[in-house]
Amino acid sequence: MPADPLFEQLLLEAEAAPVDGWDFSWFDGRASEQRPSWGYARVMGERMAAADAALDLQTGGGEVLAGIPQPPALLCATESWPPNLRIARRNLEPLHGFVVQAADSQPLPFRSGTFDLVVSRHPTVVLWHEIARVLRPGGRYLSQQIGIGSNRELYEFLMGPQRHPPGDGSERAVRELTAAGLVAEDVRHESLEVRFDDIAAVVVFLRKVIWTVPDFSVRRYRARLADLHEQIQRAGPFMSHSQRVLVEAVKPARQ
Repeated sequence: MPADPLFEQLLLEAEAAPVDGWDFSWFDGRASEQRPSWGYARVMGERMAAADAALDLQTGGGEVLAGIPQPPALLCATESWPPNLRIARRNLEPLHGFVVQAADSQPLPFRSGTFDLVVSRHPTVVLWHEIARVLRPGGRYLSQQIGIGSNRELYEFLMGPQRHPPGDGSERAVRELTAAGLVAEDVRHESLEVRFDDIAAVVVFLRKVIWTVPDFSVRRYRARLADLHEQIQRAGPFMSHSQRVLVEAVKPARQ
């Protein structure tokens, strides 16, 4: 069967799209994601305004952090991917923020008790004991995390059925932060609608959010992408669901 010219055109467009940083404006008009009710950016901005020294872990291009209305006196961020470092440093320069290259799974390059606030949006790895270490007594951790089975409909369309741990991720977060000596103040989970209007949006999403299908490439998944393109053309947008967990915890003050 001859290839669909539209499919080929959309694949070329998707493979040429930039995926550096954490800016999702490329998806305007061709994909959308429902936002959690708690409003992470707003809550983070409020916590930043009350902090003296704050750290944003795995900041990406710093786009979310750059939106805070009032930075603390000391503002630091970590990022592991070199292409994002330049973007993050440019975005955080107006806030006088420092961006440090640091591997996600390695100990944090900061002294113990440096920060009274640590935040992270969509971390790929959460080192709870390191977070507790760099927090001051009475310090706070705020994070919006990716719940178990996020975009399951999409990755199982491509990869077939997958095994998942039980729960939505909130129970595990409470268990692990408690083991690290932190105390949970607020833990919530929401399932949110994600809509893909064309196959280019799917491909760019998978290139950008690399943990969705860890071995993704257009070449490897071309046949299933063609099937998904045909389904979208026939039945309309492909619907999936992201899973989000809000975690807010504190480090107990010294007795």
